[in-house]
Amino acid sequence: MIPPTSESEVSARSTRMTAQTCPRQHRGTTMDIASLEPSLYTVKAVFILDNDGNRLLSKYYDTELYPSMKEQKNFENNVFNKTHKADHEIAFVEGMTIVYKSSIDLFFYVAGSAQENELMLMAVLNCLFESLSQVLRKNVEKRCLLDNLDGVFLVVDEIIDGGVIMESDPQQVIQKVNYRADENPLSEQSMAQHITGKLAITSNIMQSAKEQIKWSILK
Repeated sequence: MIPPTSESEVSARSTRMTAQTCPRQHRGTTMDIASLEPSLYTVKAVFILDNDGNRLLSKYYDTELYPSMKEQKNFENNVFNKTHKADHEIAFVEGMTIVYKSSIDLFFYVAGSAQENELMLMAVLNCLFESLSQVLRKNVEKRCLLDNLDGVFLVVDEIIDGGVIMESDPQQVIQKVNYRADENPLSEQSMAQHITGKLAITSNIMQSAKEQIKWSILK
């Protein structure tokens, strides 16, 4: 005599049979659900282009997304072509959610996955723009940005770390950037000037030594 089967056992058998008879569909559903799960790695990429679509700054946090420089630039060109004449602030390009903002001759972009919350990406974009506006003293344009590129990179690094949003308050970002600048007061330009000065002093010493040797030989 076959023992009675409970409802839970029937349900479990049905689930196993479904997974065995339709393995592809079962795995696909699992992957779809996993892709919808929230992730700390919100930002896939940040880049700034000029009004001709040329790259001024870019950071990609998903190494598998666009692994080569050529792929990254093709993606950026595609994004620029679809956004630089549009009045919207959100675009969907190559399966990515893109939020963007323009200022004079600059375009700022923050990219996330297709499932990413646009409000989260927009918060990053607004923080980036407001922070840079303070760093550049309201002169948010290409020449000023290039003159302060080291500070721009510091701002980006304070807002995003490996794709994780670390800060969304511009005031906090500026405070942290100023603190890091105080810890490393020598910028690239001042460092170059410092090295040039050292080389000039060394050259003068060598020249003086040569003169002393020449006069000692003549004596």
